[in-house]
Amino acid sequence: MSFNKIILVGNLGRDPELRYTAQGTPVCSFTLATNERRRDKSGESQDVTTWFRVTLWGRQAEAASQYLTKGRPVYVEGRLRVEEWTDRDNRSRYTLEVHATDMQFIGGRSDDASHTSAKSESTSETSDSASISDHEITDDDIPF
Repeated sequence: MSFNKIILVGNLGRDPELRYTAQGTPVCSFTLATNERRRDKSGESQDVTTWFRVTLWGRQAEAASQYLTKGRPVYVEGRLRVEEWTDRDNRSRYTLEVHATDMQFIGGRSDDASHTSAKSESTSETSDSASISDHEITDDDIPF
């Protein structure tokens, strides 16, 4: 038996990009940064950032595209894959890619009107709705 599951909480590195397959299935991609504080050899604290490429499908892809923006925090769960590719200088490069199966918004509305987000708790027992652009979003409006 084998198991491949990753859970990440991080910040978007760029705005999500939504596209559709030839069959009309929504696909959303974005980068996610996680930060970790480590001590270097001299004992000083250093922040280390790890970047992941995230891909969402279906209704979650559309929700991510609509509500997430660069810098916003998000919870992502899925399968981790290492993608190998060749750069312009013909060197092998590797990218950590998450094929997400679950995504939850973290935090509430930002004071900045350009950063709107739905608020979600990580447990299924509680759920909040957030006001977005003068329209109240209910649990029925959120597609996941």
